[in-house]
Formats: sequence, C-alpha cells, structure tokens
Amino acid sequence: MASIQRTLLFLLPGTTQKYFCGGLVAEMKAMKLAQQFTDAAIVTYRQREPDKLFLPDLLAAGRSNQIFVVSWGFDVPKLVKQLQGHHVMYHAHSSNYGFRLDSRVPIVTVSRNTLGYWGQQSPHSPLYYIPNEISPEFVNRNQKRDIDVLVQVRKTSSYLRHSLIPALSKQCNLQVLDGFVEDLAGLFNRSKVYLYDSAEYWAIQGLTEGFGLPPLEAIACGCQVFSSVNHALADYLDPGFNCQKIAVYDTGYDVQRILHSVNQQPTALPAEFLQAYRKESIGQRWQSILPEINDFFDYQEKSSSGIAPLTKWRIQTLWWQSKLAKLQGNLRKF
Repeated sequence: MASIQRTLLFLLPGTTQKYFCGGLVAEMKAMKLAQQFTDAAIVTYRQREPDKLFLPDLLAAGRSNQIFVVSWGFDVPKLVKQLQGHHVMYHAHSSNYGFRLDSRVPIVTVSRNTLGYWGQQSPHSPLYYIPNEISPEFVNRNQKRDIDVLVQVRKTSSYLRHSLIPALSKQCNLQVLDGFVEDLAGLFNRSKVYLYDSAEYWAIQGLTEGFGLPPLEAIACGCQVFSSVNHALADYLDPGFNCQKIAVYDTGYDVQRILHSVNQQPTALPAEFLQAYRKESIGQRWQSILPEINDFFDYQEKSSSGIAPLTKWRIQTLWWQSKLAKLQGNLRKF
C-alpha cells in the first residue's frame, strides 16, 4: 500500500542546558535515526532557538504534510489539544502522567513496560515498540578496572546514599558521581560493579522508569550491575543472569554480594543481547513502522473511527451490563 511520506517534527521544549536530561538526549537520537528514512527535524515550543524551527511559527503558517511527535510527558495533553487538526504521534517514555489519548494518535513506546501501559489505556490506538539506543562508545574495552564500585547519586535511593554507600566505602574503592561526566563510557570501563536503584525516586515522582539507560550502558561496558528492577528496567534486566537485584533484605547481605562480585570475573553475555539496542537494529524498527504510521494517517484523513473508546464511563457501563447478564443467567436456573 503506497502512503504519503510525511515529515516528522520532534517537539521539544528546548535543547539547551536548561532542558538537558536523558529524555532530551534520547529524543534527539531518535530524530537522527528517523532522518535516515524520512525528513525529520527538531521543533522547539517553549523557547525560540536560532537554529531550530519554532512551533508557533509553524502553526501560524498553516497545516502542511507533517507529523508532530510529542514526548515531553507533562506537556503532552496541552500539545495534543493545541495540535488538533494536525497529525500527532506520541513517543512515550515514562508513564503514569494521568492523561488518555484517543485512537487518532499512534503511540511509539521506548519500553515494553510502557507498551503494556498504553495497551491498556489506549487499546484502539496504533501501538509500536522501539527501544532507546546504546551509543557506540559504550563497549567493553577490556582494560584494567581500578574502581571497585561506581554509583551515581542522581535518582538513587536514600538507602544507597545513607546505608549502602557508607558500608561499602569502608571495604572497597568506591566512587560516587554527583554531576555530569564527560566520558561515562570510560568510567564504566574502569569500574567492576555499578549500582543503580531508582525505584524510590520514581515512586516519589508518581511516574515510571521510562527506559533506564545507565544500567544497560554499564552492562555493555562489562560492568557487573546491581540494580532495582522497577518498570522498564525489567525489559532487559534478568537478576541472577545479567545483573543482581539491589536493596535485598539487609545492608549486610548487599555488601556481601557486591564484594563477592568485585572479586569475580563477570560472565560474558551473548552478543545478540545488546544488538537489539544498537543503532542498526533500532533503525530497522523505525524503517518498518514509519510506512504503517503514514498509512494510518492516510486512512484517518478519509474515515472516522468506528470503535467505541474505552472511557471510564464505558468501563462502568460494561461492568454493570456484565453483572446484570450474570444475574439474569442465575435467575433462569430457578
């Protein structure tokens, strides 16, 4: 089926240091990958930048042959409303923001955890899964590792900060990161064990871990990873096989297991485990889904939706109907 090829416009609040985070980096990587198969560009909407398109300018110019890709969780409802009458796609990272999307909006998720969430929340929307990319510099350089344990403060739990780190620092060479690192891949290659515990952070935020790239990058660099296994981390972490679960039962038990790993050689993982997160594999997935998304918008321009949305009111109505049908069935038995 031939489809109209539309330009992908990835909407971001801005791309300067003010907005720097994992989601921003992931979205810019996704845009560059998409550019291999279609026209794509970054569009900012909170601040005007000299080398970027600006959303108010585009909207003032009128509708054209394009798909607006929204991703910034808290801004999504406002943007979708602002873009009524345009083709919109949601590139979903974290979940639990509390909004719903109707079936006009295709959803591309970066984790199977988020895919399952939207499979329930928007069961009649086109749904796809394309994981985030591990950059090529994250590889095992097979060099001497002079750091026993590495841990990043950002997003980590109070348990790690106040219990586990003090206990470990007395018994091994532990390094704590509390700021930006220019060469994180180099640091992972110097480390034997990497600690990551984000479950508490996301519970406080009321959101989910959208992907959790650092543990996967650490694994790619040959680190032994001790991590929480919340939300999207369960996509690829397999305790006992490619990682160990952190914060288990007691600080002493964690310390015992981590020190044991410091003195052990890590088990080599199959090459195909990481290949799914490399540029080539992810590019193939974009190449597969983009024609489908364009076909969907072609159809949408000619036809309206014929499937009733699964709203709260409809769920309640269906629940009462099922109870009534069950009651009527029971009455017939008498």
